[in-house]
Amino acid sequence: MNYIILDLEWNQCPTGKEDENSSLPFEIIEIGAVRLDETFTETGQFHEVVKPSVYKKLHYKTKEIVALRSIDFASARTFTEIIPEFLSWCQDALFCTWGPADLTELQRNLAYYHIKSPFPFPLIYFDIQKIFSIVYEDRKTRRSLESAVDFLRLPKNIAFHNALSDAYYTSLIMKHLTAEQVRNNSSVDYYRTPQNRRQEIYLTYETYVKMVSKPFDTKTQAMKDRVVASTVCYKCKKNAQKKVRWFPAGSRNYLCLAYCEKHGYLKGKIRLRQRSDGKYYAIKTLKAVSPEEAYEIIEKKEIIKLKRKLKKSFTNGQN
Repeated sequence: MNYIILDLEWNQCPTGKEDENSSLPFEIIEIGAVRLDETFTETGQFHEVVKPSVYKKLHYKTKEIVALRSIDFASARTFTEIIPEFLSWCQDALFCTWGPADLTELQRNLAYYHIKSPFPFPLIYFDIQKIFSIVYEDRKTRRSLESAVDFLRLPKNIAFHNALSDAYYTSLIMKHLTAEQVRNNSSVDYYRTPQNRRQEIYLTYETYVKMVSKPFDTKTQAMKDRVVASTVCYKCKKNAQKKVRWFPAGSRNYLCLAYCEKHGYLKGKIRLRQRSDGKYYAIKTLKAVSPEEAYEIIEKKEIIKLKRKLKKSFTNGQN
């Protein structure tokens, strides 16, 4: 099995968001990739500068990236000329990235140019930034690529912020992971989400389970849906009793606490995201937690409840 470590650089509207093309907020201007075999040994590289067609001037943030200042776009080929060659070079490999954005933007660029996507649904890939945190840190921290390179004391013999060099550095970091650590911690891309209940995504990991729901017209509908709101223990597949029902912990996040008689406490988290058509979908995770972590969830709900009560009391007092 081959792995493709992908890195993209992209540009955005140089005159601001109000003038951007809503179908293509980020235009790819550089593609870099490294191919590894099943032993994480490098077997090839791909690199192309992409001639911009939509945003022909660089945004000031893009100009700040030193490696892009000296690129000769005049002699570069267009995205539509390059992408068939790149996709053919990938040869049905598994994709790896540093962070979750690259595959989403690649698919968005494909859609803009009406190029049929070769990717399966759901699109499963490996976020090496996330896996690095799982293996070396606290599972939550997300280091920059250069910071991770420094952490592992890897040689920095080429400049960062070039698509190929960043893909190369990511491949070096990947070589400090085992195949099991990578394959057991996959991610799912959210550019395409389930259209109906039959397409809903369920992924089971060592310490938690993830579900991606069908679309709903409103956030309220999503949270009232029986499947979205359910708390099934991912170890024994039995319903876990809710000890703390779903409560808002932010504008689009919800938490709950459930208890399985056989496997203990489960922390539920739902993130509601809005699609381009205005509808909402839920990303739900259920994770086994200790009694101490369960108490923290109970405490958090009480704190949020108290804050709302105080805010309401203050507002009424002003009126």
